[in-house]
Amino acid sequence: MGFVGLFLSGAVLFLNSLMLLGKADAKSVGIFNIFVGTIQMIIPSYLIVVSNQDHWELYNNASIFLFGLTYLYVGFTALKGLDGSGLGWFSLWVSLVGVVYTFTSSIHFHNVVDALTWGMWTFLWFLFFLSNALNKKIEHYIGLVAFVQSWITLTIPALLYFLGVWNTQNVYRIWTCVLILAIVYFIVSFFRWKLSNNKGKRSQAIPVINALEVK
Repeated sequence: MGFVGLFLSGAVLFLNSLMLLGKADAKSVGIFNIFVGTIQMIIPSYLIVVSNQDHWELYNNASIFLFGLTYLYVGFTALKGLDGSGLGWFSLWVSLVGVVYTFTSSIHFHNVVDALTWGMWTFLWFLFFLSNALNKKIEHYIGLVAFVQSWITLTIPALLYFLGVWNTQNVYRIWTCVLILAIVYFIVSFFRWKLSNNKGKRSQAIPVINALEVK
């Protein structure tokens, strides 16, 4: 995806994370999703029309549609108050496509940063599937993951590219470490969230047990 597209996606994902964390209104965020989603449908369409139809060029341009369609789907779902199951199943499809982009980045292009980035995006789409299609109550966790990813996979890489320092060996090494640390953070946060949920369920069960004993 072009770095201007990454920059806009960073803004959308940042707002979506705040929406999931209960810090921003869903309809307000939905409008911005539609705005950026529309742009990310028009741009790849134009790029494909003027391209030489090389399969790798189509491969790169097609990835922009994954983001554009997701933002449009999120936007209309939020604005219209639609059931999220369709968005969830669509997110599963995108996550499966994301697996292909992850392995291609690693095996064919030998780009560790892109592979880790695509792996993280794939994980986020899969979380949307769990939340919207399977009704898992993980909105707060998704919000945390989306917030971190909005900066380290989108906004900051785009800014570093604009400054002309992204395509340097030292930055790639640093960013590989940053992405790995973020993945570790996601894993630790998940188990902490799971542990706190289990404690909450046990604490709710105790008054019920005591009430039964009294009876």
